[in-house]
Amino acid sequence: MKEQLLTHIFEYPVIPVFYHDDLQICKQIMKACYDGGIRTFEFVNRGAAAKSNFAELLTYRNTEFPDLKLGIGTILDAQTAEEFVSLGTDFLVSPIFNSSIAEVANKHQLLWIPGCMTPSEIAQAQEAGCTFIKLFPGETLGPSFLKSIKPLFPKLKFMPTGGVDTTEDNIRTWFKAGVSAVGLGSKLFSQSDAGYDYDQIHANCTKLLSWTK
Repeated sequence: MKEQLLTHIFEYPVIPVFYHDDLQICKQIMKACYDGGIRTFEFVNRGAAAKSNFAELLTYRNTEFPDLKLGIGTILDAQTAEEFVSLGTDFLVSPIFNSSIAEVANKHQLLWIPGCMTPSEIAQAQEAGCTFIKLFPGETLGPSFLKSIKPLFPKLKFMPTGGVDTTEDNIRTWFKAGVSAVGLGSKLFSQSDAGYDYDQIHANCTKLLSWTK
């Protein structure tokens, strides 16, 4: 199951990272991304409505976009991981490495993408059974960091999140450095005076995916 999910992610290697208290906005964002070609979406546990909105988004996904993989991010401890596993998340993402989350993921045979910033953290994640690592914050580490450490971990795949830009040069530079996917937050979600620009978000996703090829 984990390997199938990884294959899916690497086929559609742009992952939007989003949270909003307003459920309808969350649904519209998810639809705009899906219409733009996105097939993996990370909702983040960063607000009071995270659990209720995530549960509703899972239902919405099951009805409207059954081929979309929907995971939960900003998981910091095992208890929170268990709570979202019980809701039905497809995968877990963290900004940190925490061995207790690895235990939860392994118990449920679920993909966990831990956030790592140093070779030591990456080595710990690998030892815990992780095969896909989030480089965080990506803006601080940069593509040159990945080039330096990738030969040390030939069996691992990497994804930068935090500071990844929506420009062709930035995306192509990351993939040339050896990433297998990218996670994008606020820079992906264009806004106008009226609020989120869903047509532009759709277009952003389409362009980003084309630049990963």
